[in-house]
Amino acid sequence: MITFLSAILALVLGYFFYGKFMEQFFGADDTITTPALRLEDGVDFIPMPAWKMFTIQFLNIAGLGPIFGAILGAMYGPMSYIWIVFGCIFMGASHDYFSGMLSLRNEGASLPEIVGKYLGSGIQNFIRVFTILLLLFVGVAFVTGPAGLLTDFTGGGFNWWLYGIFAYYILATLLPINKIIGKIYPLFGIALLLMAVSIAGIMIFKATTGTLVLNEISLIDLKNLHVDPTQNLLYPMLFIVISCGAISGFHSTQSPMMARCMKKESYGRPVFYGAMIAEGIVAIIWATAAMNFFGNANELNSTVASGHNPAWIVNEICNTWLGKIGAVFAIVGVIACPITTGDTAFRSARLIIADIFNYKQKSIKNRLLVSIPLFTLGFILSQLEFATIWKYLGLSNQILSMVMLWTAAMYLAKNGKNHLLLSVPALFMTAICFTYLLVAPNKNGGLAINYQASVFFGILISVSLYIWFLIHIHRKPIKG
Repeated sequence: MITFLSAILALVLGYFFYGKFMEQFFGADDTITTPALRLEDGVDFIPMPAWKMFTIQFLNIAGLGPIFGAILGAMYGPMSYIWIVFGCIFMGASHDYFSGMLSLRNEGASLPEIVGKYLGSGIQNFIRVFTILLLLFVGVAFVTGPAGLLTDFTGGGFNWWLYGIFAYYILATLLPINKIIGKIYPLFGIALLLMAVSIAGIMIFKATTGTLVLNEISLIDLKNLHVDPTQNLLYPMLFIVISCGAISGFHSTQSPMMARCMKKESYGRPVFYGAMIAEGIVAIIWATAAMNFFGNANELNSTVASGHNPAWIVNEICNTWLGKIGAVFAIVGVIACPITTGDTAFRSARLIIADIFNYKQKSIKNRLLVSIPLFTLGFILSQLEFATIWKYLGLSNQILSMVMLWTAAMYLAKNGKNHLLLSVPALFMTAICFTYLLVAPNKNGGLAINYQASVFFGILISVSLYIWFLIHIHRKPIKG
């Protein structure tokens, strides 16, 4: 139990100390009038209170990510604790904070426009296409998954559930952000937090009464405990499997939505940095629950190897430990939360396309002209196998985080600040992404070449990009 409580305490302290340091380092200034106040349009730019933005941001970036990812990551053993805690504090939360604050300082701009400003038009055009495709895959993944689960629960037709979820997506994408997202997302965000807190509470209670033994981290366990370690390498695959909860590029597509609703720059720390810390806590809780519910990481591996997926594990833990209320939490966790992630993915895609063409979104007609092609393509993609869609999300997600970290590092360098706070994490994520791309088997979205060669080339590419970064620092300065 010491390991579990220490990990949560470290994340909380990370928010209060490193989060505060990052806020001061960035230079948050409440005297600056935010886009929500200057550009209010009643659709996307609508001022909201900080607590509501926190719950919306948390739900947008979380969904199933810190639950399923943490469960799959726990199969590698206690090393997942180290990645979640240190990754979240020094990489993920900083990544989310800068993606939100740079949007705030640039008229609520979407990610590709921010990337273009600091890294150049070539990378901007690539990220425009890349991000829209990623958001489409996220939206589709989070419509087919819940539709399948709802079909299993109700015995209804898969296509009918698919149509119903798509209909909801269309409404949530088109309507002003305060109509559906602003009203029901805080409730689902609170439910997701309550679910995690309840699981944490029952684990602590059982541990103190002796009915559950929470395994402590030890040096002997700091190795790859995965049932298939030759195909599931600790480096780099753990860092791809656990993205939400540690660092996730998808978050940088969501932060601009809240940047357009922020009344003060000081709200950035609780909304952007704080929501990511909350997600890290949720990930720690579920990693601990998964490892200890079945006994240890080895037993968790055996459970998954026998044919049980993370959705089954969530349902089993909730029902066993929390009874009837656990069943409700399980439904919220594995059905409602993915849907609420999917609709904001489509909404973000709409905003990115509108930003590309400078196409104002105040009128419903303009929103429809952007959204109809998006949903048509999304529906076509929904006919693909879920596994085909899912295998590309992990790597694509972390490539996006890599680009956002380099963008934030360039912002710091161009403004005369110490870029190492973000360029070092960018170096690390670059090595992770390219090593994974080279070493992962084709079924997981990689090329499957020699491991040592993959690590070498991953590091070489990372160092090469760092040299490119240092060269570009001294070119024409960028203000803001």
